[in-house]
Amino acid sequence: MHFGENIFFQFSFLLAMTVGVSILVRLLKQPLIIAYILVGIVAGPMFFNLLHSQAETYEIFAKFGIALLLFMIGLQLDFKHLKRIGKISLLAGFGQVIFTFIVGFFILLGLNFDIVSSIYFSIAITFSSTIVIVKLLGDKKETETTYGRQTIGLMLVQDILAVLILIMIGIFAEGKTSLDYLGILVAKGIFLTSFLIVISKYIFPWILSRISNSSELLFIFTLAWCLSLASIFAWFGFSLEMGAIFAGIALSSSPYQIEIGSRIKPLRDFFLILFFIVLGGEMGIGSLGGIWFPSLVISLFILVGNSVILYLIFRFFKFTRKNSFLAGVTAAQVSEFGFVILFAGKQTGYFDERVIQIFTLVAITTIFFSSYLIIYGKTIYQWLIPVFNFFGKDGYRQAEQKQCCFDVWVVGHHRIGGEVCRALKESGTKFSVIDYNPKTIKELKKMRMHAVFGDVSDIEFLETLNICSSSLIIMTIPSVEDQLNLIGFVKKNSPKTLVIANAYQKEDVENMYVAGADFVMMPHFIGGRWISDLLRGRKISQKMLNDFRETQCLDFGI
Repeated sequence: MHFGENIFFQFSFLLAMTVGVSILVRLLKQPLIIAYILVGIVAGPMFFNLLHSQAETYEIFAKFGIALLLFMIGLQLDFKHLKRIGKISLLAGFGQVIFTFIVGFFILLGLNFDIVSSIYFSIAITFSSTIVIVKLLGDKKETETTYGRQTIGLMLVQDILAVLILIMIGIFAEGKTSLDYLGILVAKGIFLTSFLIVISKYIFPWILSRISNSSELLFIFTLAWCLSLASIFAWFGFSLEMGAIFAGIALSSSPYQIEIGSRIKPLRDFFLILFFIVLGGEMGIGSLGGIWFPSLVISLFILVGNSVILYLIFRFFKFTRKNSFLAGVTAAQVSEFGFVILFAGKQTGYFDERVIQIFTLVAITTIFFSSYLIIYGKTIYQWLIPVFNFFGKDGYRQAEQKQCCFDVWVVGHHRIGGEVCRALKESGTKFSVIDYNPKTIKELKKMRMHAVFGDVSDIEFLETLNICSSSLIIMTIPSVEDQLNLIGFVKKNSPKTLVIANAYQKEDVENMYVAGADFVMMPHFIGGRWISDLLRGRKISQKMLNDFRETQCLDFGI
């Protein structure tokens, strides 16, 4: 069988190539999205031309990537965060989008783009990459700094605007704009919205409470919901993308939102790899000669224009020069959303692949340079202080808000964990609980204890928590493997955090100490020590045992 026509061999080769290029990209401290696009360019007609024979299959995979990406964005739309940061990110988001769209539109017209292509392209370049920004800020531990919170709020505003734009594209994709058609579409939209409100408020809580204790079932349910709702929206005359977004929004208020996101993220990443490979494959043999100049002009506009306009906007709101500068350079790249918008526009036939080729080169360029701007932003600012001082002293001051964190995390509430939480509450210690039992989470919240539903064996889930900033972690769960996973994660990211584990076998205790645990409880050893100390201290009487029994029955509700 010919290598180029066998999709299994193609997949193997593409993934192997992706691993190799990704290693090189990581050495350059770059986001992996650049590696995926580069692999697509190499696998496309410019070099190996691997994608041509199975083009339809890869297009389908790309659609799965788009659907899962938009589902995750809908799932993570945190309107509470937007409320917390106030109007600044809202106005900064709108201001940056309007500025980039208007100026970008006229730049594109000057580069001989037609009006429709200029509109689509200028919309695509208005959005910054949430994936890149959150990842790099997370690596720097600066998501809760003043500029970090405002930048993430800015990304939230952009995500909402992008969702609205995708909805409009989906509505007008077929070119049917008559009043009758729009009226029917509005009626369908009202019906679907009512359906989503009812199902997310009354049906999903009942379903999720019964399946959430099975990670596999939760994963299958979430995937089925995402793809089914996307298909329903398409059947009603909307777009698949719109359905995927609303599928995520319907689950965004669920207490299992973090766990759902951590389960879907690896699958999303896999299909996104193929999506960006397909986009990279759009780059033809003779493409670079005709696209390098417009790509360079647009890239410079994004890198410089976005940074300057955001700097000026944040200065207008009396942010310090440092925070304004860091927020500006953080958003100086194009977004994965831009690819989705242009992908949708191309499918409607409004423009050819040349537009996507230019945007692909712009994405590589802006993500590459902005990553270094984000990583070394503070160093670059120090170099530029003499330039800023030329305009006089900075008249604004801001106190950094401390990130909300807990002194102690208790993993598992049943049995030992319950006693631990009671002691921590009585002592006034600020603590939180992680548990994988939905009923336990509900009970803890009724008792006004902070609790998070999730699986500590999942690294993606652990990365969403601020667990490594605590001084102590107490694990009372029985699974040795899960505890070893958490010990390794904590000690890698915060060696000073103390970890108390829990085991029954000598071999497990030894493994936990080797992994980095500071102390390992052995319940049967503690029980034996307690009863032996009791025997040494005084004579056991019927009254003493009755007192112990009454306390035990009271504690456990027997």
